[in-house]
Amino acid sequence: METIRLDDFLSDGMIKEKEFRAQIKIIDWESFRNKKVMIKGCASVPVPTWAYLIIASHLSNYAKDIYFGEPCAAIQIYRKN
Repeated sequence: METIRLDDFLSDGMIKEKEFRAQIKIIDWESFRNKKVMIKGCASVPVPTWAYLIIASHLSNYAKDIYFGEPCAAIQIYRKN
């Protein structure tokens, strides 16, 4: 399972929308094609809801399954038919 950690999107110790969107544009989303992907729910700082939604919307075009949370208690939020 692939994991996306929201800590990887921090800018000056927080998630800033402008920088976040710039980072999202350069991700190779194709690398997630037909894979199970975990959006890790735990971060070192508070994460805005929009950050999860943006990542999930991009992943839904490629990933087979999308999960949220921690591997030991993952919640499935998307499954491609």
